[in-house]
Amino acid sequence: MAIERILVPLDGSDLAEAALETALELVCEQPTALLVLVRAAEAPTPAGADRMEERARLVREAETYLHGVAAGLREAGINRVKTCVWYGPAAPTIVEPAESEQASLIVMTSHGSGGLGRMILGSVTESVLRGTRTPILIVRDVGAPVSPPLGATTVGVTRDASAA
Repeated sequence: MAIERILVPLDGSDLAEAALETALELVCEQPTALLVLVRAAEAPTPAGADRMEERARLVREAETYLHGVAAGLREAGINRVKTCVWYGPAAPTIVEPAESEQASLIVMTSHGSGGLGRMILGSVTESVLRGTRTPILIVRDVGAPVSPPLGATTVGVTRDASAA
C-alpha cells in the first residue's frame, strides 16, 4: 500500500501527540509521504460573548499550536508537513479533511475505553471509524486497561505434542 498522505488529528494532549511517533515511523518508510496535521477548533460560546470573535480566537489558538508542532518536526528533518484547522466537533473535523486532503491513512490515538463509558461519553475514534472509508491506524493509550474481547469465553490451553 503506497502511503502518500498521513492525516494525524491533534488536540494538544500528550495522548493525541502519541500518534505522531507512529506516523513519523511511517513517514520514514515512505519519504515522499505528506504529513497532514489537523486540529478541531470548537467550544461552547460563553453567555454574552461574541460568537465570531470566539471562533476566530479558537482558530488562531489551534493554528499557533499546529505551527509549533510542524516547526518541531521540520527541525527534526521532517519537511513534508501541512497543517489545517477545521471548526466543528472532533469526529467530523477528522473525517472531512481526510476526504478533502485525500489521505491515504489516518493515524490517531484512542483512550481504549469502552462499554458504558463510551456509550455515555461517545467515542471520537469510533465515530471516525464509522464515518470514513480511509484506513485508520489506532494507537492505543499505553495506560489503558486491557480487557478480553467481547464474546470471549474460552481459555487457551497449550499442549506439548512431544509428551504424548
